[in-house]
Amino acid sequence: MSGIIRNQDGRTIEIGGMPDHVHCLARFPARKSVSDMVRAIKSDSSSWVNREMPGGRFAWQTGYGAFTVSPSQVASVSQYIRTQEEHHRERSFKMEFLSLLKKHGVEFDERYLWD
Repeated sequence: MSGIIRNQDGRTIEIGGMPDHVHCLARFPARKSVSDMVRAIKSDSSSWVNREMPGGRFAWQTGYGAFTVSPSQVASVSQYIRTQEEHHRERSFKMEFLSLLKKHGVEFDERYLWD
């Protein structure tokens, strides 16, 4: 994923994954939309996985969540990504994501959050 971001003229700060999701903290170039960057990351990474790991079929879910992070919070978000396995022992990704959306007043329809 870092290589894909770099090829799109972005800069990866931190990436970490769990079995059911990935957190990626990155800087994207201003001339590219978030949706275009996420589309490239998802498309190119799933192609890579399916090419390099034959026998299985990997595909990302349809949607995604994207949030801006102020410069003063980059270190704490990076730390969270590095320690997410520990964090998710106490709280599922779904519960945490819903809490984040509600906390910041993001409107959503729960029917579209999980396939």
